[in-house]
Amino acid sequence: MDQLVSQLLLGLVSGALLVLLALGLNLIFGLLEFINFSHGALYMLGAYLTSYLATMTGDLWLALLVVPIAMAVLGAALERTIIRPMYGRDQVDALLLTFGLTYILIEGVRLVAGSGGRRVPSPGLLDFQVDLGVGRPLPAYLLFVVLVVGLVVAGLWLFLQRTNVGLIVRAGIRDHVMIRALGVRFDRYRTLVFAIGVAVAGIAGVLTGPITGVYPEMGADILILAFVVVVVGGMGSFWGAVVAGLLIGVLVSVTTLYASIYAGIVPFVLMILVMTFRPRGLLGAT
Repeated sequence: MDQLVSQLLLGLVSGALLVLLALGLNLIFGLLEFINFSHGALYMLGAYLTSYLATMTGDLWLALLVVPIAMAVLGAALERTIIRPMYGRDQVDALLLTFGLTYILIEGVRLVAGSGGRRVPSPGLLDFQVDLGVGRPLPAYLLFVVLVVGLVVAGLWLFLQRTNVGLIVRAGIRDHVMIRALGVRFDRYRTLVFAIGVAVAGIAGVLTGPITGVYPEMGADILILAFVVVVVGGMGSFWGAVVAGLLIGVLVSVTTLYASIYAGIVPFVLMILVMTFRPRGLLGAT
């Protein structure tokens, strides 16, 4: 039983990281109607920036502050220069563009940092185990990851629900033609949303580094799962991404304990079932 509880907790950690990536994808798709296949590579870039900052300063806390800001600036620049011309064009063009951007980022990282992986030290302040009273003691850093993800999710939700900018963004997701007709300069909000989505991917990269290390292909490995989360939760559904991310993280973790050979296919089986019986996702519009 202790082992099962421990796996459930570990599943919540991995699911929380999936939630961050899926929320970024959902925000971008919901407002921009743009499928960003470079999202995983941007997550990887955030993890590498974390690695270099943590190595140079010995301080992951600085990376947690600097990397999301740097990634948001990069996201805004990408949206204004190469993403914006894709709006209104065939989605195949967007896929080709973001696939190309993905490989440019991966090969650029290989050129600068090499093909091998890099370690990211976890904060010394969190270098201890926590006994929750159930299961085995867990590293404090993993609980910190869940806490940060919870704060980011809450912050995004409050931003979308309680601010004027969030109101315009939500209205734009429903009908951006109407928003333009009201005289709102919608392009700046598109830039903002893309920047926020990339910043959230950067936060996921910061948090993942000390757990798995960083390597050039890490974005491709998790991007597919993030898209599965988006489909299972419902395209454009905020809480759908949260629920689906945590659900998939827990299911994969528990399956690893009892039938590890099947763990890799569990998310895709779930996706097929959802697409068959609830095509709009668990919490998507009906």
